Amino acid sequence: MAEFSDLPLRYRVQMAAYRWRRVDPLTWTPLAVPLSEARIALVTSAGLYQPGTDEPFARVPGGDHTLRIIPDDVDLQSLAIGQTSRAFDRGPMESDRNAALPIDRLHALVERGDVGYAAPRQVSFNGSITAPARLVRESALTAARVFASDRVDAVLLVPV
Repeated sequence: MAEFSDLPLRYRVQMAAYRWRRVDPLTWTPLAVPLSEARIALVTSAGLYQPGTDEPFARVPGGDHTLRIIPDDVDLQSLAIGQTSRAFDRGPMESDRNAALPIDRLHALVERGDVGYAAPRQVSFNGSITAPARLVRESALTAARVFASDRVDAVLLVPV
């Protein structure tokens, strides 16, 4: 994992000047069912998408706030890495997409009986969104509707 001091000077300056947003914490909500019966979905910020099916994430001011729906049965290695930030190491994801969207690991937990089910759809966002209002107002609500429709009990965020 990179250290702050490993980043190029321009990124360190940008991050030092960034007006970080403060968010009030949400009330903890325990699972309504045991984990061994729960349907779990994954959310990644790696900007993964399906070439030929999805549009790549765009490099736009403030960041691309849109999302991509990833079917649970996707061939992970077929996913393209659309993360538009130049400030992170793609190496682990290039060798194994599970580093960013651990569907195979989730399936293993289901097979062992530790988790009830994998959701039929996972969600991919593009990280490095410096203007998150549209993400919160639009795309997060879309993701919530997808997960509600799929009767998801819990979502695991995999930030990269």
